[in-house]
Amino acid sequence: MIVLGIETSCDETAAAIVTDAREIRADVVLSQLDDHTPYGGVVPEIAARAHLEHLDGLIRRAMAESGLGFADIDAVAATGGPGLIGGVIVGVMTAKAIAAARGLPFVAVNHLEGHALTARLTDDVPFPYLLLLVSGGHCQLLVVEGVGQYRRLGTTIDDAVGEAFDKTAKLLGLGYPGGPLLEKAAALATNPGRFDLPRPMVGRPGCDFSFSGLKTAVRRHVEELGTPLSGEDQADLAAAFQTTVAEVMADRCARAMRRFKEMHPQGGALVVAGGVAANKTLRARLQKLADREGMPFVAPPLRLCTDNAAMIAWAGIERLRLGQTDPLDFAPRPRWPLDPTAKPAIGKAGVGSGMKA
Repeated sequence: MIVLGIETSCDETAAAIVTDAREIRADVVLSQLDDHTPYGGVVPEIAARAHLEHLDGLIRRAMAESGLGFADIDAVAATGGPGLIGGVIVGVMTAKAIAAARGLPFVAVNHLEGHALTARLTDDVPFPYLLLLVSGGHCQLLVVEGVGQYRRLGTTIDDAVGEAFDKTAKLLGLGYPGGPLLEKAAALATNPGRFDLPRPMVGRPGCDFSFSGLKTAVRRHVEELGTPLSGEDQADLAAAFQTTVAEVMADRCARAMRRFKEMHPQGGALVVAGGVAANKTLRARLQKLADREGMPFVAPPLRLCTDNAAMIAWAGIERLRLGQTDPLDFAPRPRWPLDPTAKPAIGKAGVGSGMKA
């Protein structure tokens, strides 16, 4: 089975060709970073126009790199949500057009499920497993029991962790996108223990997260130091923030691990996915935790942590194996929770809904 995947949920336009033998024949991504950097964040209208302008060319490029033609494709999968609705519409309509013209099955993929199943593409991780999904719009702990079978153990009650990285980087004067720039600054710290930051939710019952108080603490330090910050101040604060986030994540994951083991005594892996999963400090801290708890730890390659179409194609393959396809009148979804039975998070409307910020 060979599937064309299309991803247009936010600010990366992507196309990929993936086989059911876990072979990525092509995986092309066009970043819109230069378009959005002047605004300090993603502008939905600009993102949608960029997807419309570049998607056809990226699909042609993916086909050329794979050495395949449309006659070789067995199905088309596209992100159907959650995400910025203008961009999602571009990808879904393009996929529908190809499917209709070629008489192929169409699969509308939940973007979050694409991230959730990436470890099965890269490492053939068996169900069930515990997933930490961390990105600019999401911060969730989920038990993954099968394709379309998710139980949420915890989520953020305010900011997603990627959002907290972006806002903290802005406070430090590092720019956008915050995650990579903050990690780069932290690597230059000469005194990473200089600032003592709060660790929200650590030690508290449950598996939920909170990052707004941590962000506020960083702001207070910045105000005390005065702006513009020196390079040394930027680096030390960035290191303190990054380390604190990793410790908070480890504490929440440790509690989720205990819940997971109660639900599935036979065990399973701890998987991290989403854009923030590319952070090396977080990966190292989670590896240490997994080793301590006797659970395998799986983190996809860095290039497959951020938004890409290979994960969408693979999620399409997973669904096709179960005989699941979607009609051509599928309506793109700005919100699409992985666990629709989970109660909304306290403190921030929409967090539990699957909304991609």
